[in-house]
Amino acid sequence: MKNKKITRKITQGVYVLTTDGGGCIVDAVSQISGGDQPLISVAVMKKNYTNELMHRNKTFSLSVLGIKANSDIIKTFGLKSMRDINKFENIKTNEIENLKVIDNSLGYMICETVDSIENETHTLFIGKLIEADVYKEEEAMSYSYYQEHKDKVLKVKTENGKTAFICMACGYIYYGDELPEHFKCPICGVSKEYFEKK
Repeated sequence: MKNKKITRKITQGVYVLTTDGGGCIVDAVSQISGGDQPLISVAVMKKNYTNELMHRNKTFSLSVLGIKANSDIIKTFGLKSMRDINKFENIKTNEIENLKVIDNSLGYMICETVDSIENETHTLFIGKLIEADVYKEEEAMSYSYYQEHKDKVLKVKTENGKTAFICMACGYIYYGDELPEHFKCPICGVSKEYFEKK
């Protein structure tokens, strides 16, 4: 164990969850016990390919993103699927305990899965912390910071002259005069109430 102080960065924040074969952006991360190997929980949407990978694998990593994180990290791991692209191709990572962790992060936690709990939309994975380190002492990106600064963080640009609706959960852009009646975001699944007209 290098430096488990990284667990102090846990907030309702923005993290890159990786496991063998893929990864995604998550925000529901919590430390749920103390001791030398505290338990860390993370909720992953069932529709995400990463959820499928988490059920197959026994370990996962969480890279803690700071407010200065490269927007390409969030766009790549939050708005795209490993079913379509190799998310690791253009993002610099380090290999630790056979898992990829994000180089441009505040640090990482490596966990061994000890339990999981299913609900309607997500699986809550619980892992025992087996390795961790702090890369740099900067402010962690909270989920509220992400929401308040989303246009800046994601560098969202819409096409001139077109009406756009932007998902306030993930940044997906829908073009059209109105959203369809029962529209749901094709990336994160939220309903049209979470879209903002631009």
